[in-house]
Amino acid sequence: MTTNLRIAALSALLFAAPLPAFAAESAWGPGADDAAFEAMLKSGFREKGIVKLDRLKQDATQAFCSDPIKSNAKDAAKARAEIEAANLAAVKWPSDGKFLGDFKAGEKIAQSGRGLTSTDKADQVNGGNCYNCHQIDKAEISYGTIGPSLVGYGKLKGTSEEALKTTWARIWNSKSSNACSNMPRAGHMGILGEQQVKDLMALLLDPNSPVNK
Repeated sequence: MTTNLRIAALSALLFAAPLPAFAAESAWGPGADDAAFEAMLKSGFREKGIVKLDRLKQDATQAFCSDPIKSNAKDAAKARAEIEAANLAAVKWPSDGKFLGDFKAGEKIAQSGRGLTSTDKADQVNGGNCYNCHQIDKAEISYGTIGPSLVGYGKLKGTSEEALKTTWARIWNSKSSNACSNMPRAGHMGILGEQQVKDLMALLLDPNSPVNK
């Protein structure tokens, strides 16, 4: 059976299948169907290990960016600016005032994708999974391209106070500069700790890091 025939057969099965009672009453959309959609989410997911159902709860930023009506509205630019300002205000700066850690430790964090799954333990250290979206070190042959290349980042940005704060804010809470960024809010969401963010900062900005060689 060709791919097109498989798709057609699957579509026929989907449309022929009886719809749940809540879907038959009205079309999906804001308002009346919100409760039914929430019920579907709760019935379709279950907690396991460290993964809890509270991950399904959206904050204001997530709710805005996942709603195409709001994010594409005429006043979306104003709303985005307000969201970015709120997320920037929530950034926690280095407690000791030092932005740079160990770039060698930062490389290990960037390489690691461990954490946040049901098979992980609560006391395990999460990774940054940075190479999943970025090229960072030219010597690394496996990397994603969803985000921009960060090779030579420190050479380009320097280590001025502005560069340090801009980079820290982006790693800690990416929504502080792009309301609907695909980049995880590493510090804000508790994925990475302060020292881990410092080490990633060093990876990007330390002149001796392979990123800047």
